Amino acid sequence: MKNQLPAAAPTTEQAAQSELEGLRHEIDSIDEQIVHLLSQRFEKVHKVIALKQVHRMPVYHPAREENLISQRREQARRAGLDPDHIEELYRCIIRQSRVRQTVHVTRTGVRPGAKVLIVGGAGKMGSYFRHWFTESGYEVRILEVNDWPKVKELCAGIALAFVSVPIHLAAEICTQLGPHLPPDCILADITSIKQTPLNAMLAAHAGPVVGLHPLFGPTTSSMDKQVVVASPGRNPEACQWLTDQFTTWGNIVLSIQAQEHDEIMAVVQGVRHFATFAFGQFLYRRNIDLPRTLEFSSPIYRLELGMVGRFFAQDPLLYANILLASPERRVVLKEFLDSVAENRALLESCDTERFCAEYHKIAEWFGPFCEQSLRESSYLIDKLVERF
Repeated sequence: MKNQLPAAAPTTEQAAQSELEGLRHEIDSIDEQIVHLLSQRFEKVHKVIALKQVHRMPVYHPAREENLISQRREQARRAGLDPDHIEELYRCIIRQSRVRQTVHVTRTGVRPGAKVLIVGGAGKMGSYFRHWFTESGYEVRILEVNDWPKVKELCAGIALAFVSVPIHLAAEICTQLGPHLPPDCILADITSIKQTPLNAMLAAHAGPVVGLHPLFGPTTSSMDKQVVVASPGRNPEACQWLTDQFTTWGNIVLSIQAQEHDEIMAVVQGVRHFATFAFGQFLYRRNIDLPRTLEFSSPIYRLELGMVGRFFAQDPLLYANILLASPERRVVLKEFLDSVAENRALLESCDTERFCAEYHKIAEWFGPFCEQSLRESSYLIDKLVERF
């Protein structure tokens, strides 16, 4: 019988490969456990959903979420992990949990079975809210231009008249609608200007009145943490169920007087949208090669240009109504143009010292918000780099 040769000793590379496979198997096992734990976590979330539905509790609990994040960051430090990475991971988990809750709570109505009339319900925002009210168990009726002959019938027994029409039509529509409403019916509008339509609603209807402004559009997939401004008009106690419904859907409801709302929105919406329009107009008139600029762009430029493109991808009449909504808003926009025009002298003089002095003055005025903005924009840039 021939002697058998001893098995060749594994090479260093083979040994490393074998060890690598073993480690990968252990990692796969840990990943399976993580998924299993996430599944267990969701089972607990489902119980939370059921409890909140029974007691009509809000989905969003900011203090609870921030405490959880702080605890996990501290745990990460003790474990030698990057707290920022753990925070990002848990914010993703929490948001998914909150969205799941919102999807379920959507079907919960504060006053299920109540009749809701949406004026302009065939429009984009009207259709959006038609879906949410319907899913929550309300009986939804629609009033469009051709339906006015049967307005009395449509208004019979309604608990809410929800006006979703262009800004320039809101006051007139509310005036026409008012005489047909039941005395205890809430009259509400959702325009981005509050003083004029609110005054019209108060004059047209003796019952509960509230002005609303959802700070989001009809493409929003979830109400989660979306802001709705509520400007009180009359009998806020009778309007409470409506604001509670928004809270139940996951919205953050901010109560603010109509005048202050319009003053803030003149900057938040008016100036910001007008500056975006002007920048897009400048690019168009210069016939800038957009794809070519993106080849040399930083992530922040791509983000800024993306916001301009987003602006021009939507309804021009919507933005025309927002920008030209009131004499007060047009005054603010003219002030903005005057402010920009003042910088012509700075360009002509090429005065670096003057520019830096103005820069430092403005930066000091912004204060801590500069650092906050730097952190938030850096986060967005990182996400954009990951995406593209």
